[in-house]
Amino acid sequence: MKKAYVFPGQGAQFPGMGKESWDAHPQVRDWYAEADEILGFPLSKVMFEGTEEELKETKVTQPAIFVQSVVQARLAGDTFKPDAVAGHSLGEFSALVAAGALSFREGLQLVNERALAMQAACELTESTMAAIVGLDDEVVEKVCAEIDDVVVPANYNSPGQLVISGSLPGIQLAVEKLQAAGAKRALILAVGGAFHSPLMEPARERLAAAIKVASFTSPVCPIYQNVHASPESDPDCIRENLIAQLTAPVRWTQTIQNMFRDGLHEFVEVGGKGVILRGLIRRIEPSATCSAL
Repeated sequence: MKKAYVFPGQGAQFPGMGKESWDAHPQVRDWYAEADEILGFPLSKVMFEGTEEELKETKVTQPAIFVQSVVQARLAGDTFKPDAVAGHSLGEFSALVAAGALSFREGLQLVNERALAMQAACELTESTMAAIVGLDDEVVEKVCAEIDDVVVPANYNSPGQLVISGSLPGIQLAVEKLQAAGAKRALILAVGGAFHSPLMEPARERLAAAIKVASFTSPVCPIYQNVHASPESDPDCIRENLIAQLTAPVRWTQTIQNMFRDGLHEFVEVGGKGVILRGLIRRIEPSATCSAL
């Protein structure tokens, strides 16, 4: 059975993350020391000892999830032999490093720049996101398109579960309209901005400058990228898709459907608590085999 390794994004953090690996594997301490040096602050201390609130800071969350995910993949060693990889939003960077398309140093530098750029973009406009449950994607898309403000689908997480993103008044109006349309749940999320929307354009431009000078190589296996949910191995195409990702929706439902169609029926979640993506995958493809590192 062909195996895919999948990497979670923001929301997979938890207090004490990475500490178990630190205690059990001496080589892990060198990897975390390198991460602290690259970032210029003690990320490992925040991960191991920080509170839930401290871990929610974007400048901490994104590097923390990235580092933990890559460490878990490295610890798998010879058993980490994917036929394909994919990552949800931020997780795409973890997937690229684990698959050899980016070095750990450059991957973490890009993730750090991404976090700072997104935080700066969030401060420009009052914006947010909302989770919509129980409606067909087409219904949500139609309602978003009818609103005279920035409101777009941001995360196609699973059938009947879509996250929208946009200005605060636009999202508030969308939630009202989607509840009236029959949504089982339409909940504004406690996030700092409109990720994966046109409001992230300043962040996309800033991150693009860093991505364009980073060294990308061919990964050991195809990566199914968020922007088109299709396999990619060409470094130049990977680079351009990564740049586009900040303002484009995460097509996770379509990614898993395409992977399953391509014969990838076993999925291994790497990073976080190992439960976020497995739950989504089971809803997308119930017959898939799911596990976690």
